[in-house]
Amino acid sequence: MEYTEVEQKFRLLDGSGEFKERLAALGATPGRPSRQVDTYYNAPHRDFLDNDVVSEWLRVRVEDGAASVNFKRFHPIASPVKTHCDEYESTVSDAEAVRRLLGSLDFAELTVVDKTREEWHVDGIAVAFDTVVGLGDFVEFEFKGDAETVEQATARLDAFIAALGVGLGDRIRLGYPHMTLGLE
Repeated sequence: MEYTEVEQKFRLLDGSGEFKERLAALGATPGRPSRQVDTYYNAPHRDFLDNDVVSEWLRVRVEDGAASVNFKRFHPIASPVKTHCDEYESTVSDAEAVRRLLGSLDFAELTVVDKTREEWHVDGIAVAFDTVVGLGDFVEFEFKGDAETVEQATARLDAFIAALGVGLGDRIRLGYPHMTLGLE
């Protein structure tokens, strides 16, 4: 499932202390917190916002001195409930050059998502604790293991989340750029 992302996001209730204790008990390893500043762009040849449901995003991320460019296309296209996305990401050596390149090609900046992320890993699953400026605290579960299909990856995520036995807030089916732009 290279270039396919399967994840679930929830609003985080009551902080992450108990949650992290449970992850540690399962043998999860925490990463160090990092700040991610994501700038999202709209394409001049295809308006990502022109559909009832936004299904595509182009992003430039700066994180602790490193940078990447990323494109996601969520499936099913035009469905408000997404199951997965095609994800193409590559590191870049000069984020400012990429921003200027996009601007020169008439890509318009849509929004900036500024967040602090702490990512834990266990059993082929990444658990990311995000604090997003202006939006609050969230937890994302992303399948990173081996699966033949999106359905298998989703089933593994569902089983992992259920087995955690921790309280989660509402499931969030929108990305952070959707939320910063007030899209539903």
